[in-house]
Formats: sequence, C-alpha cells, structure tokens
Amino acid sequence: MSSEDRDKREPMGDVGDAVLECQHLGIEFGGLRAVNDLNLVVGRTQIAGLIGPNGAGKTTVFNLLTKVYQPTHGTILLDGQDTARMSAAKVSKAGIARTFQNIRLFSTLTVEENVRVGLHNQVECGMWSSILRLPRFWASEREYHRRALELLDVFGMADNADDVAGSLPYGAQRRLEIARALATNPKLLLLDEPAAGMNPSETAGLMEAIAHIRDTFGVAVLLIEHDMELVMGICEKITVLNFGEVIGSGTPADIQGNPQVIEAYLGKQDAREGGE
Repeated sequence: MSSEDRDKREPMGDVGDAVLECQHLGIEFGGLRAVNDLNLVVGRTQIAGLIGPNGAGKTTVFNLLTKVYQPTHGTILLDGQDTARMSAAKVSKAGIARTFQNIRLFSTLTVEENVRVGLHNQVECGMWSSILRLPRFWASEREYHRRALELLDVFGMADNADDVAGSLPYGAQRRLEIARALATNPKLLLLDEPAAGMNPSETAGLMEAIAHIRDTFGVAVLLIEHDMELVMGICEKITVLNFGEVIGSGTPADIQGNPQVIEAYLGKQDAREGGE
C-alpha cells in the first residue's frame, strides 16, 4: 500500500467501544520500571500497533495483558471487566489470545490438531460422553473438524490439515500459530512480531489475512511488529513505547511526523549529521 493510499484510507475500527483499556499500567522488576504509566485503548474491531526500539517494553506489555506477569500498578479492563484477579487461563477464556516472537507449535501434531488445541476452551462434550463415545462426542468432533478447517481456510491452509506442523515452511508455521490463537474465539488477538521471518510476498498475504480476520470474526487486533511497511499499511492506531513509556500515539500519519518517535528510532538530528 502506497503512502498516498494510506492517507486516503478511512478509519475502520470501532474505537468508540473499547475492548481493551489499560489505565496507568506498570510493572517493576527489582526497582527497574519495565513499563511505566501506560494508558492504552483498543477499539472493539480496531487494528492497532504497539511499536518501539528493541527493549522498549512491548513484549512485557503483552505479558501483562495475558497475566504472564502481574502488574505492579494500574488496571487492565477487558470488555469493561477488571482482570486483576484473573489467571492466564481465565484471561484466555475471557477473550485474549496471543502469538509469540518464537513460534510455539506442537510440531509433531498435524496442522488440524494444532488448531483443535485452540478450541479447548469451547468444549461442549462431557467426560462420560468422551469416554463412552456417545453421540454427543461424535457431534462435537464433527463440529471441531469443521471449525478447524474454516480457520485454516482463512490462511489458505485447509489443504495442509493432515500435514505435520513441524514440516511446514517458516511462514506457514507463523500463519498456523495465528489460526490456533484465533480458534480460542478471542475478543482481542495479540500478535507478537507476526511477520518475523516472512518474505515480502508472505507479509503482504499476512496483511490481507489480518484485515480479513477483523472483518470476518469481528475481533480486535493489537500487534507488535518491526516491519514498518506492515505497521503503517494495516494499523489504524499506533502506540510507541521507549524505555517502557509512551512517547507517541495516533494514526500512522501522526506517528510518522512525531519528533520524539523519530529521535527514538534514529537518534537526535545533530547526532545523525555528525554534529554539523
């Protein structure tokens, strides 16, 4: 997508109805503030980006949202509900799903089996139905198979359903991890560097898939990404972190012209020009 096309693009996400709201969120490790006073809002069907230099605290924010870490201070509201007392499992069931920088698939399972793992929090079949293989069990199996193939088809992977996940090319493994996360039926999908390791063609396909996910499933997306072409091409709102603090937030055009953001990525002007 060209810069001219991006300038003409109309906002698409519903930012008036927040699915996620972080209020003065922060965490300290041994006195070191990894994230400090973060205020972040993601609309119900918005595609948002969280960017910043390496070590800025982006993945730490994802770990706070998914309760890998418990915040030192601040509040996280998911669909208006305070997640303070939730475990990672409860947050997942409440509607947050994520992927990771390093792919975490069950490499010896098939592609479909990996997606079916993501359906675990939607089990509708009781223990005895499963043990005795009652009709309800087989009905659930058929439904899981249908839903798994439906999700794989979003990423053009339905024909790979029986392939072993570990045998897939790197880019396909990335797409499979997103499909598995989407299988949990989230309200908010967190993507941690989804384009890492992808070639330009795969990245373009990923951008289309993210937009399709939002439009088809009505899910909000918050992504961390270093590929600025992807970020500026797909995100409707971008928040920039540096040393754990927000230094900019707004549309792609706002961020591209923000002096603090430019300095954080490129250094001060006099330093770039050799002090001239």
